[in-house]
Amino acid sequence: MPPNLMLLATAGITLLLLVVPNSATKTPQFREAPAFRNGKECAKSQWSTTDSVHDNDTIQIAMTLDYSSPYLRGSIAGVLSVLQHSTCPENTVFHFLATQRHHQPLRRTITATFPYLNFHLYPFNPTTVNHLISFSIRRALDQPLNYARIYLADLLPPAVTRIIYLDSDLIVIDDIAKLWRINLNSHSLGAPEYCHANFSHYFSSRFWTNPAFSTVFKGRKPCYFNTGVMVIDLTKWRNHGYTEKLEYWMRIQKRYRIYELGSLPPFLLVFAGNVEGVEHRWNQHGLGGDNLEGLCRDLHPGPVSLLHWSGKGKPWLRLDAKRACTLDNLWAPYDLFRHEYLFSDS
Repeated sequence: MPPNLMLLATAGITLLLLVVPNSATKTPQFREAPAFRNGKECAKSQWSTTDSVHDNDTIQIAMTLDYSSPYLRGSIAGVLSVLQHSTCPENTVFHFLATQRHHQPLRRTITATFPYLNFHLYPFNPTTVNHLISFSIRRALDQPLNYARIYLADLLPPAVTRIIYLDSDLIVIDDIAKLWRINLNSHSLGAPEYCHANFSHYFSSRFWTNPAFSTVFKGRKPCYFNTGVMVIDLTKWRNHGYTEKLEYWMRIQKRYRIYELGSLPPFLLVFAGNVEGVEHRWNQHGLGGDNLEGLCRDLHPGPVSLLHWSGKGKPWLRLDAKRACTLDNLWAPYDLFRHEYLFSDS
C-alpha cells in the first residue's frame, strides 16, 4: 500500500476508535445507596453458605439481575426498598441469579451501589430452559431469566432452606421480616391468593376439554396467585421434585399449547390449591396494567406492604417518558439510576 494511503487508513481507524463509543461507557451507572444498619434489638446473623442449620434471624431473598435490560434498574430499586424499610437490614442476604457472562460487571455494579450489602451471585445458564420456553403474549415474558425462579432449589446451596423470591418490578414499603416469618404449615410455597379471579382464563380450551390435562386440579380448589412474590420452603421443594414437575408442564405446553402466559401457568398447574395464603398487602400487583397496553391502575382495597408493577407498564419507562401514572411516583424515590446513562426497554 502506498505510504499516503497507509497514513489515510491509519487515520481512519483512529477516528473510528474515537467515534465509536466504548461499550463500557454505556454501562448503566447507579448512585451509591446509604448504609443501613441494624437496630439495637437485632440479633446477629449466624448464617453461612456452608452451615445447614436454619437461622431465623437471617432473611434470605432471591432476585434475578438482567444486566442487558432496564429491568436491572428495577432490581436495584427493589433492593433499596427492602433495606430502607428493614429493622435488621444487615441480617438480610440477597441471592442474585444472572447469566455468567454478566457476572463481572454485575458484581462491580452491586458492590459500588450497595457497598455493605451481603449478597451472593449465582450463574444461570439460559440453555437450561431455552428448549422449554414457548412464545407468549409479551416478549419480556419469554426471556430465560423469567424462568430462573423454577431453578432456585438447584442453584442455591443446600444451606438455603427457605427463600423469599421477589420480581424486579416492585418495591417493599414494610419490614420484609414480617413476610419472612409467615408460617407455611404443611405447604412448600406461600403467596397471596386471589380466588375471585376467573381461573379458567389462564388456560386454553384445549386444556379444559382434555381430561388428561384438566384433571390435574381434581381434589384441589385452585386459586390464582402471582409468582412475583413467593415464600418457598426449598427443602420441601427439593424433596418433592417440583422443578421436574414444572418442566413437565412446560414440555406439555410446547407440544399442545395449553396456555399463553410465560412462566406463570406451570406454577398454577403444580401449586394452585396447595398454597399457603399470604395477606394481599404483600403483593399489590397489576400496577403495570395488562400485558398488552400497560395502562394505569389503582391499588386494590386494603393495606399495602409491597407495590408490584406486574404487566407491561414499568414505572421507570413511564417516568422517563413523562407519562407517569400516579402510583409510579411512589417508585421514583427508590430509583438510584444516573439519568445521563438512560437506555430504553426493548
